[in-house]
Amino acid sequence: MVVRLRWLKDRGELSVPQLAAKTGYSPKSWERYLGGRALAPPDAVEALARIGGDDPTRLLALREVASEVWRNRRAGEPSPEPEPPEPEILLSGAADLPPYGRALRLAVVAGSVALVLAVSSAVLVAVRLGDGRGRATAAPPVASPPTPSVTPAYNCRVRRGGGGWYAGNSRTTATIVAYGSAGPEVAEVQCLLRRAGISPGGIDGMFGPLTRSAVLDFQKRADLDADAVVGPLTWRALRG
Repeated sequence: MVVRLRWLKDRGELSVPQLAAKTGYSPKSWERYLGGRALAPPDAVEALARIGGDDPTRLLALREVASEVWRNRRAGEPSPEPEPPEPEILLSGAADLPPYGRALRLAVVAGSVALVLAVSSAVLVAVRLGDGRGRATAAPPVASPPTPSVTPAYNCRVRRGGGGWYAGNSRTTATIVAYGSAGPEVAEVQCLLRRAGISPGGIDGMFGPLTRSAVLDFQKRADLDADAVVGPLTWRALRG
């Protein structure tokens, strides 16, 4: 679920502060949700799904699976594989099941969740098949989330031009970048920090603790407010 949340944030090109402003949850809360240190509440999950153009039903189902894992961890039970959520309507009569009833019940629940997702997808396709004039139009393809183990490759080709320094990853001068952000803008910040003689760690496009510490050092050196948030003033100083 964390991978899907991060993908939706990046898909919408949202920084953590922007995400907080759109959903009503604080930036610190979103840092914990996106970092897997806390379970995002249903309202936050549904809000991010709608902002990112995803199906809230599918994302909420993933959230239920994650909730079961969290409950097992707090109870000290091993949970090598998360169990699917068990709707209350399917649990009625569970006391009458034989010893193997739990496995059977889990299989039924998994099949029900799959059926709900399949029906939801079919309805979305059917709605998109008509364009309001009786002509059939193909539904746009649904983008798949990136593979978590694959990290985009960023390069630092720092050159002077257009009145400032640019590293070839982004030409923005105003995008808000903060702890928890990810993408080419973060890679651009990392390259410009390295050009300024401050190491942000690797050039991986992930605004983590090392990058945050480097931004703070640069802001202090440039006599800016040291808040570890890269805004227009910090961009201007980095671009030189």
